[in-house]
Amino acid sequence: MKFSNLRTATAAIMIGLSSLCYASDAALRVGASPGPFADFLKEAAKKANAEGFKVEVTEFTEPTQINEATQAGDIDVSNFQHVPYMQRQNESRGYKISAIKPAYVAPGGIYSAKYKSLAEIPNGAKIGIPNDPANESRALALLQKAGLIKLKDPASISASVRDVAENPKNLDIILLDEIMLPRSLSDLGAAFVTLNKGVLAGLDPKNAIMLEDKTSPWAIVWSARNDKVDDPQIKRFIAVFESEPIKNYIVQRFNGTVIPAW
Repeated sequence: MKFSNLRTATAAIMIGLSSLCYASDAALRVGASPGPFADFLKEAAKKANAEGFKVEVTEFTEPTQINEATQAGDIDVSNFQHVPYMQRQNESRGYKISAIKPAYVAPGGIYSAKYKSLAEIPNGAKIGIPNDPANESRALALLQKAGLIKLKDPASISASVRDVAENPKNLDIILLDEIMLPRSLSDLGAAFVTLNKGVLAGLDPKNAIMLEDKTSPWAIVWSARNDKVDDPQIKRFIAVFESEPIKNYIVQRFNGTVIPAW
């Protein structure tokens, strides 16, 4: 009987040790949108892996897939969204995802294939903006800052086209999928394009008529499911990301356009 109990206890210990080994070998799973922002994370993951800290970066073609995977536990942390977008996802889909801290400001901008300045945009011009609510409000905020429109609540980060109080040039504001906006510039007077989608489409941020600056409330944040926001592995990877080599990589990759938040 004693031998049997000893054998059972030994087996339990071995299973426990195996579990610990498995946990220590498991990689931190990071979600990203495709394009240059994923390159930032891959560069940080390369540095982490060289230090013996296993990190895997997975690119998702659709932003909604990243939060879905976060909520399901398929990834541990993401770096692709701003807080207004995350909040709308939580509200509409019942997710329990929180922001950990800002990573960088990736300024969206007003681009045009026809005009070189805001003053050149004529009355009645067609202006394209993203059709997802979070980036719709972001675009309207920049149009307001540019002096093209005025919102009912000038400080709103949740405005829609219905909240435009003044439109002195009678601009035709058109909602389009953000992927389509860079491709539609030839048919529009101007458009608000997020930095990631613009770079993927070959746009140079330096040629934007106007860009957001470091005061933008739409900074890209680290985000995770509520029960993982204090995960030490996530904090460890953020520390790697915030190292000087990665900061230099970000600044050089975008020639200073992307602004690190640390």
